[in-house]
Amino acid sequence: MRRRWVRRKQENGLFFIALVCLLTLLAFGFKEQLFCLVYPGVSYISGIQNVEKFELCKLTMAFSSGYYGYLEQRDNPDISVENLAGARALLKEYELSPGELIEDEMGNEGMARDESMSDVFLSEDVQNGIAAENESAGRESKEFIKAEAPAQVLDYEKLLDFDYLKKNFYTVDKSTDIGAELLDARKMLEYDASISGDNSKPQILIYHTHSQEEFADSIPGDDSTTIIGAGEKLAQLLRDEYGFNVIHHTGVYDVESRDYAYSAAGPAIEQILLENPSIEVVIDLHRDGVADSTRLVSDVGGRPTAQFMFFNGLSYLKSKGAVDYLENPYIEENLAFSFQMKLAADEYYPGFARNTYLKGLRYNMHYCPKSLLIEVGAQTNTVEEIMNAIDPLAHILAMVLRGEKP
Repeated sequence: MRRRWVRRKQENGLFFIALVCLLTLLAFGFKEQLFCLVYPGVSYISGIQNVEKFELCKLTMAFSSGYYGYLEQRDNPDISVENLAGARALLKEYELSPGELIEDEMGNEGMARDESMSDVFLSEDVQNGIAAENESAGRESKEFIKAEAPAQVLDYEKLLDFDYLKKNFYTVDKSTDIGAELLDARKMLEYDASISGDNSKPQILIYHTHSQEEFADSIPGDDSTTIIGAGEKLAQLLRDEYGFNVIHHTGVYDVESRDYAYSAAGPAIEQILLENPSIEVVIDLHRDGVADSTRLVSDVGGRPTAQFMFFNGLSYLKSKGAVDYLENPYIEENLAFSFQMKLAADEYYPGFARNTYLKGLRYNMHYCPKSLLIEVGAQTNTVEEIMNAIDPLAHILAMVLRGEKP
């Protein structure tokens, strides 16, 4: 009798685990309704708007399960938490008390979901399809040829129209917003993004908050086929081809916990800048995380080339206003720098740059006026496509830093 009772308890436990897994899977399609059923105390907090109800449901589930990166979708608003202090502040405001806090700390920048986990779920069929696509195309490796003149000339008068500018050059995450006082084309074009010093001392720092980001055919254990390899190629081109003095920092901050990567990287970046006060440009190089069916590929000079995207943090959430604990005195300069880069890309290599993505937190862009966070391709791109993208990216960067464009 006791054995049957124990067996029944075990079966009930297994059934409960299976039910939880099923509910988690269903969350991909019915997440709002499911969250509010599972967390009714959170989803019906008095005085919170509908959007915030949903976000707090996500936030609470993140604290208890760690699945926030999976459940966040591009078409839904987002309240990210950059660090534990921010999480506590948000929870305190709504009088929530989860047993354990984790740090979502911008693990999902841009259109990306949880990028590190998207590699795990890049199905074998998709990987085989990518390989077959490249093989069937019969593409031969071609030398990169720099564009000597613009392929198109943008209508700069249209850029002065705020609504036109915002619609055609930016993707604004639903967690945040931006007004004409910040997104002012005239002021952004007037900004001097050129490097003022000579190359006798370090001028540019390249690093990777998420150093473990890989691509569709990256070789396990070979950093040269990951985002670190892309960063090294960019550093070499800027040195050898364009004459800049570049530090490529390959510190690892996302192995133990991707959730804490930005906080972990911060002190190291501060130390490098302290030791090298001549550095004027800081580039955090990433790759995006997208759906398996998404292929971010353009044709640049006959070469399959991964598209790239600039990313800016605004330290502003629609639900809360300015995020005071994430102060960034260089938001205007950050925006002007990426804007000039985007214009140069659109004129010289049309179709290469995606719309600049704006999101609500800071993303370690407060260390330097000329800070860039760049997403080159995604996990569905091949290493070849990524490396091909570095050539025009380096050319665009060189033009802007020399004051040649726009």
